[in-house]
Amino acid sequence: MSYLIHIVIYVGTIAFMEGFSWFIHKYLFHGPLWFIHKTHHQPAHRLLELNDVFSLLFAGISLYLMAIGRPEFSAAFWIGAGIATYGIIYFIFHDWFIHNRLKPFKTKSKYLLNIRRAHKVHHRSLERTGSKEFGLLWASKNYFKKL
Repeated sequence: MSYLIHIVIYVGTIAFMEGFSWFIHKYLFHGPLWFIHKTHHQPAHRLLELNDVFSLLFAGISLYLMAIGRPEFSAAFWIGAGIATYGIIYFIFHDWFIHNRLKPFKTKSKYLLNIRRAHKVHHRSLERTGSKEFGLLWASKNYFKKL
């Protein structure tokens, strides 16, 4: 039974992180933390940008939770593992696929191409306000078109 609870906690954390990320992106990154996040909206992306500090923060939280939960593989461990998995998904999907921070890769996936379209709309605004679509893996149906 504990294996099932661990899986639910792990998968639930990954799902929670999408909603949580949307919230902090919209209300904190495009709010009081804009002075950091604006580096991500500037046209010339470098391999590293000040905005990457957020990834380091979440990685630190994840590692801390995994470390304190490791002896018994308690809920803290599985929450930390879920946050880490979401971070890996974020890196592959956002930094690599959408922003091509590594060697670009191509896809014919309608889902991925439509998510990329929504994210590009988000980046049309170079200002703190005016952006739309704050999620990573979820976008409104307006961006899902036949390709």
